[in-house]
Amino acid sequence: MNLRLALVDDHAIIREGLRSLLERNQLFQIVGEAATGRQCLTLIEEWQPDVVIMDIAMPELNGIETTRLIKEQWPQIKVIILSVHSTSEHIYRAFQAGASSYVLKESIGTELLGAINAARYNKRYLSLSIRNTDIETNILSAARSPVTSLSNRERQVLQLVVEGATSVYIAGQLDISPKTVETYRSRIMEKLDLHDIPALVKFAIQHHLTSID
Repeated sequence: MNLRLALVDDHAIIREGLRSLLERNQLFQIVGEAATGRQCLTLIEEWQPDVVIMDIAMPELNGIETTRLIKEQWPQIKVIILSVHSTSEHIYRAFQAGASSYVLKESIGTELLGAINAARYNKRYLSLSIRNTDIETNILSAARSPVTSLSNRERQVLQLVVEGATSVYIAGQLDISPKTVETYRSRIMEKLDLHDIPALVKFAIQHHLTSID
């Protein structure tokens, strides 16, 4: 039986490259593509994929938060995270969200097929260049990152705030009231001990919670 794959990346050229690579294998079927995490969540029921190949850095809803929402609603779907970041914090957060594999973009050509096959057999896959570091030790310190003090919804609000979205827009995206958005923003600042939007932006960039730079 063919493995049904979906591609999620905000760069069309990356999706085209992934499609070209994967369609060479007759055991794979590309059932859908999306440019954003929110578009993926809208279409995933229609696609019915076995595996979602997900970019980590996307506007409005990053790949880690999208993965978390997928696993909450469709736990049987496997998610492979693609990233340029090899830090322990990123890896910890990706697996905590429910990703089955973490593949560095620099290694896509040689390692993505391995990650897909691992997902087929319910196994975890980590890029070799990361696996050969002291990741097991470092991941313990990643668990103490200030990002982990934020709830799932707080991280979603934070990303939208630092990307310049208004409270009304955020409320519409998350199906909450603008007043609730303001409450979340105040709570985020209090938890992180930050006191203005520029400080929030700097924090989000440092911890790669947004695709802006």
